Amino acid sequence: MDFIYTIITFVIILVLLLVVIFLALMLKLYAGKDIRNPQYSPVAGTVFHQLFYYNRLHDYMTDLGRRHRTFRLLAPDQSELYTTDVQNIEHVLKTSFSKYSKGIFAADGVKWRKQRKFASHEFSTGVLRDFSCAIFRKNAAKLVKTVSEFSLAGMAFDIQDLLMRCALQSIFKVGFGVDLNCLEGSGEKEKTFIKAFDDSNALTYWRYVDPTWQLKRFFNVGSEASLKKNIKIMQDYVQNLISEKREQSELQHNANEKEDMLSRFLLESKKDPENMNDQYLMDLILNFIIAGKDSTANTLSWFFYEVCKNPIVQERILQEIREVLGSKYDESSIEDFVETISDEILEKMHYLHAALSETLRLYPAVPLNGRCAEEDDILPDGYKLKKGDGVYYLAYAMGRMPYIWGDGAEVFRPERWLNSDGIFMPESPFKFIAFHAGPRICLGKDFAYRQMKILTIALLRFLQFKLADEKENVTYRTMFTLHINGGLHLRAVQRPA
Repeated sequence: MDFIYTIITFVIILVLLLVVIFLALMLKLYAGKDIRNPQYSPVAGTVFHQLFYYNRLHDYMTDLGRRHRTFRLLAPDQSELYTTDVQNIEHVLKTSFSKYSKGIFAADGVKWRKQRKFASHEFSTGVLRDFSCAIFRKNAAKLVKTVSEFSLAGMAFDIQDLLMRCALQSIFKVGFGVDLNCLEGSGEKEKTFIKAFDDSNALTYWRYVDPTWQLKRFFNVGSEASLKKNIKIMQDYVQNLISEKREQSELQHNANEKEDMLSRFLLESKKDPENMNDQYLMDLILNFIIAGKDSTANTLSWFFYEVCKNPIVQERILQEIREVLGSKYDESSIEDFVETISDEILEKMHYLHAALSETLRLYPAVPLNGRCAEEDDILPDGYKLKKGDGVYYLAYAMGRMPYIWGDGAEVFRPERWLNSDGIFMPESPFKFIAFHAGPRICLGKDFAYRQMKILTIALLRFLQFKLADEKENVTYRTMFTLHINGGLHLRAVQRPA
């Protein structure tokens, strides 16, 4: 009987303890947050509500955005404010830029300014542009051949996987001067690195809705143990890459021969070895991989999903390719054809540019981003926020807001980007937020469009695409970047030469 009483007492104490913890958490969540004060944005729940909707998180946030252009989810120590209001976004990212600290990916302060200044100069050089375009064309030809093999064999294939490998191959060559040969079958180290990179992306994002992640990290268990293991794999791989590149760089004394970005950063690091150390370079490399692999590959995956659902769009792009290239369209050799894709050709592809922009409007590579308030502030919509509050803009939700894009906002319609003469008309970066905006606007925007256009022109010139299963439910995997969950399986048919 004493044993039973002991068990009952233990259970009662445990229940009471859990109740106390729950009440303390509720007190911390709601106390001092001005919940009913109309000067602060309406409360739509707590950050823990996101747990229940995690697998469709961006659609859940879109539903909330339809009810309130600006709303709050309460966190234990602060409020997390989310907005689709274009004026608020311009305020945070430009007008009051200095009042808000870094977002999800960015560095801050002197470190950011130094990275930005150097990277801005490098992206503006003709050497890097010409070098990158040559790589993009080369890899586009390889990708067409790979897809053609599936086509001739009558097999379905995962276009997202192929695009990820192609983009990774391009960014490693342009960014680091390394040939991965991903499309021909990368080595085990590269496969392990890629998996660790993608898993880390998803596991880090999980922290935003997991109230126990710090406890898991302390005890090194569960998702945090997996994340730590994956980070170690990435660090070892990138550290080895830096070491090898440094050795190669020492053998090349002529700086003009150094076409890739890492070689140029290594040269720059000699001027400031204390700040531009290996950890600095490692962070830089990982940022380049996120920008170069995930952004373009994800966008093109969603692009092919939409043009397969809208075959008229696919054929109109092909028609534009035929009209713009003229006699060059008839080049039967894949290698000869891609060599004809010049900057002049790309500039004339207004409908293709519109279709890619429409894809980014509905499926932004980074569906949610934001910053942190460094001081109390008032947003243009009149709502106050307190120092320490997070301020997030919902890029995925914004693309689906009728008050921003009009009726039919959720419909894929490239024509919305064209004037009556068929000329592409850009939108405000605070409305079309796929490439961020303000002082932190993406430096690689033109490079991304250039790479996506080259790949798309090459693929659609030689192949016609359709979904392998029209009934398959295509959705995203919740992580920092908008991956298609489980890949996108297509079939391709050869076009006449």
